[in-house]
Amino acid sequence: MSNHEPATLVDYDEAVRRYDPVIGIEVHVELGTASKMFDGAPTEFGAAPNTQVTPTSLGLPGALPALNRTAVESAIKIGLALHCEIAEVCRFARKNYFYPDVPKNFQTSQYDEPIAFDGHLDVELDDGTVVRVEIERAHMEEDAGKNTHVGGATGRIHGADHSLVDYNRAGIPLVEIVTRPITGVGDRAPEVARAYVQTLRDIFRALEVSEARMERGNVRADVNVSLRPTPQSPLGTRTETKNVNSFRSVERAVRYEISRQAAVLDEGRTVTQETRHWHEDTSITTAGRVKSDAEDYRYFPEPDLLPVAPSREWVEELRAGLPEVPSVRRRRLQAAWGYADAEMRDVVNAGAVELIETTIAAGASPAAARKWWMGELARTANTEGLELTELAVTPTQIGELQGLVDSGRLNDKLARQVLAGVLAGEGSPAEVVAARGLEIVSDDGPLLEAIDAALAAQPDVVAKVRGGNLGPVGAIIGSVMKATRGQADAGRVRELVLERIGQE
Repeated sequence: MSNHEPATLVDYDEAVRRYDPVIGIEVHVELGTASKMFDGAPTEFGAAPNTQVTPTSLGLPGALPALNRTAVESAIKIGLALHCEIAEVCRFARKNYFYPDVPKNFQTSQYDEPIAFDGHLDVELDDGTVVRVEIERAHMEEDAGKNTHVGGATGRIHGADHSLVDYNRAGIPLVEIVTRPITGVGDRAPEVARAYVQTLRDIFRALEVSEARMERGNVRADVNVSLRPTPQSPLGTRTETKNVNSFRSVERAVRYEISRQAAVLDEGRTVTQETRHWHEDTSITTAGRVKSDAEDYRYFPEPDLLPVAPSREWVEELRAGLPEVPSVRRRRLQAAWGYADAEMRDVVNAGAVELIETTIAAGASPAAARKWWMGELARTANTEGLELTELAVTPTQIGELQGLVDSGRLNDKLARQVLAGVLAGEGSPAEVVAARGLEIVSDDGPLLEAIDAALAAQPDVVAKVRGGNLGPVGAIIGSVMKATRGQADAGRVRELVLERIGQE
């Protein structure tokens, strides 16, 4: 079996026309517990290397594990949210492999006795299509440490001078969720993969079991792809693209592997069962190692930990306390806000549901909240390459800004200037209004002065308006708005202009 890459890729549309893609996804989520899975070391992100460790984290001889109850509780909640059966008794196992970032030379995981199994998740695609993904299992395990390869151009071990190991992450609690093969989705396989991981991320956040920040590696997806000639054929040989950590990359990795595997098969070769690396910069996968089978890991039950036996009362208590499923919540909010399906999909895809919900709670109407977040703020975020949540403005401030518009103190043009000031760090909307002097001129005195000056400067326009032609009145209003730097209420200006002309 040759491991060389195909000379050219097959066009994606052509690949899915001639082959039936099957995908499977393994998602690891880092649980947001205060301490590690099997010891009391802290889990804060970003600490100096090797400062959040104990003898157990470092795998020192004689150090014994003690199970984190909150991690078990989080795993059960995830299992319940995925409609899984929760095991009455399950055990940990040792998964043996030799890497410098696994200090014990084995990972404490679960093998043939996961805590949750036989579930499903209904995933909604952008056009409203719902795909049911069957869940094989969700099991508990610990994370490995982190290798840093120093001195090379790529950050990989090849070409590096030396490698450093940080064990802060070793022992962080993980839950791994494994799907059954996802079949029958055809050319939508990449889209289904992305939507599935996105839906899981939303569930982790709703359950409050993890911050679920993909950019920090809180959620990582291993994406399995195989091709077969027809939907009736046996499953093809799969590849597993490891540690893909953005929704966009999950979708692109599936597309790439479909095109690449189609090219390998077209050349008359067989696909190698292997792990592959996703390259964010070039949007391609490259070969890793030939994939290990379960027997290569020499699993055996962990002798230092008792079996886990969650009582049925505890499981039912956790089930009763589960929050509203994100998809159900979205439908409820859409009905309450009166958004069209397409509008709600845009809001969901922009990650703006919570932002809009909080803005409405701060007093804005649903229409106004959507206008700000999906209009001005979405454009700003897009220009600056940021997520909406990363902008330097809060939903409460947007609610306050809209309140100033609703009360007549700002018009839309002035409100956008105020927003620019808030984004620039000049304070709250009220503080920016005060500092920049942006409030609408509501006193008729200054307005009348500006109107009289505009009328005196445009006698021909005044004559036309007096003659019953109201069209040119806009020129006078424009002059007044310019003179007042846009701080006048255009409706009030029009009233006063017509009054003034009528009186002369």
